[in-house]
Amino acid sequence: MSDAGAKPPETPRRVPAILVVEDDALIRLTLSDYLQDQGFKVLEATNGDEALGIIAAPDFMVDLIFTDVMMPGVTDGFALAKWMNENHPDIPVIVTSGDAEKVANAPDLGGGCQFVAKPYDLDAVAEHIRQTLKERNVE
Repeated sequence: MSDAGAKPPETPRRVPAILVVEDDALIRLTLSDYLQDQGFKVLEATNGDEALGIIAAPDFMVDLIFTDVMMPGVTDGFALAKWMNENHPDIPVIVTSGDAEKVANAPDLGGGCQFVAKPYDLDAVAEHIRQTLKERNVE
């Protein structure tokens, strides 16, 4: 029997990876679980310093970073966004905060940085991430 009319097997689609950086465990876990349910691979960091450690790993592969602004440690969300803009400008960063004015007035975040206000709707966050990745041809 010939397989002349058979289609070649499809190449598995790569799952986009999101790094969620949030010090509030309940928010981080809720968002991470939701994004996983939406089909994303999710890595987690409890603060900007931990996120930088993940980013420095040789096997680092993330398509987008979603970070809170106010976190303990040396590297807050603004510093993380600025560092990413300078070192990995191809990876979009979405910052989130309950203080929209603080984010609007933040210097040096760079053009690749976006903002989502807290409290946020999980569906809206997932759609924002999808749209951002689509604009970057990562789906």
